[in-house]
Amino acid sequence: MDVSSTAMSGEIRISRQKINQILNVKLPCGEDDRTWDISIKDDTIASIDPHRPESITPSLDPSILDGHNAFLCPSLCHPHIHLDKCFLLSDPKYADLPIQQGDFAEALSLTSEAKSRFSPDDLLRRGRWLVEESIAAGVTCMRAFVEVDATVRFKCLNAGMTLKAQYRDACDIQVCAFAQDPLFSGDGAVEGRRLMEEAVEREGVDVVGSTPYVEADEDKMRDNVDWIIDTAMRYSKHLDLHLDYHLDPSKEPMVSYVVEALHKRDWTHKARDKKIVIGHCTRLTLFTRKQWSDLRNRIQGLPISFVGLPNSDLFMMGKPAQGEGGGERVRGTLQIPQMIEEHHMQGTIGVNNVGNAFTPQGNCDPLSLASICVGVYQAGTKRDAEVLYECVSTRAKAAVGCGERFTLQLEVGDKADAVLIQANGNKGGRGRRTLQEIIDDPPKERSILHGGYLVYAKTE
Repeated sequence: MDVSSTAMSGEIRISRQKINQILNVKLPCGEDDRTWDISIKDDTIASIDPHRPESITPSLDPSILDGHNAFLCPSLCHPHIHLDKCFLLSDPKYADLPIQQGDFAEALSLTSEAKSRFSPDDLLRRGRWLVEESIAAGVTCMRAFVEVDATVRFKCLNAGMTLKAQYRDACDIQVCAFAQDPLFSGDGAVEGRRLMEEAVEREGVDVVGSTPYVEADEDKMRDNVDWIIDTAMRYSKHLDLHLDYHLDPSKEPMVSYVVEALHKRDWTHKARDKKIVIGHCTRLTLFTRKQWSDLRNRIQGLPISFVGLPNSDLFMMGKPAQGEGGGERVRGTLQIPQMIEEHHMQGTIGVNNVGNAFTPQGNCDPLSLASICVGVYQAGTKRDAEVLYECVSTRAKAAVGCGERFTLQLEVGDKADAVLIQANGNKGGRGRRTLQEIIDDPPKERSILHGGYLVYAKTE
């Protein structure tokens, strides 16, 4: 990896310094102010011991990091982010494509026009912005969607593969070959399926995904689901489906058909360790308690995680029809904490889009998203804060197949992927005493470790 690589402002510099010890840090699930010393061997945590003040000397070896009483937490994860469509509203190349209506149809139209202009340099430039800003926030794992269709063919995929290789020492990038366009409707459907199959055959493609709701009717939506499941199983890939992105109670949710199709194909046994992520699903916010219970029972045995996308959902869902008063704005975003705590389902939250017509607001920081979710989910307790952090960290990693545990507590044997959050109010500033305060108001000062290497540090 090019350690001199910088983002658009020149402020983000990705480096690589081997770390053997981290001294004087708090752990996220601690009940008091005790601090700890962490040793790292190769790429894993070798020991966790009570801090010894005498271990801090005026001139530490570069491989020894003084944590200064900061929080050492599991690193962050993007379980669902679009790499190729990011920052279109920030790029002068697309200045003639501003948002005017702010609805889904316009977002599709603007993005389609932008895609017709994509070039390798353009895709890599914007992709680097996203990857580097994500790493600086604490992201060491992401599932990145890159579209494959008759318009862009393999431009986006090629950019995704280049970025995956370039940043492999700082972030594990899962590349998802993604069909945003219909696979069974319209003139380009046959070509779209051919291109997707060719993309999935490429070495380094980890995931296959599609958007059944863009098809012309329910029969073709089911065809899309069947084809993408069969393709994932044939090539032994993770599966990612974007489903039920509406709030129409008259439409049956497609998720029921997906679960049935997965069981019918015996995914759990035949796909072995491959995970399934289902995103959007705003229609499920209309479910009764009984419907949630029924869905949980039907899912039993399948490695399915749901990902809520609050930033996009709040912008897209519930826009009143033109000419109406505008007072009624019914919003819908998956109630992920409730799904986890009450319905015992697997869930996570994701950024989705950054700086485009689907989601103009927000940034690449999952902790910023978790903070917004305190209000979205009315989740203000200590336990809520733990769940929200899990949803942008350990649960997100488990959902995409990059981890197994949900807990925030670091343990001996864990991969040394972590974020050191300077929350103690250095230089007289306001500190954050608990994980809950970090979620409520995330500090920007963070140091990022990937596989036992310090890859980024912002300390003031």
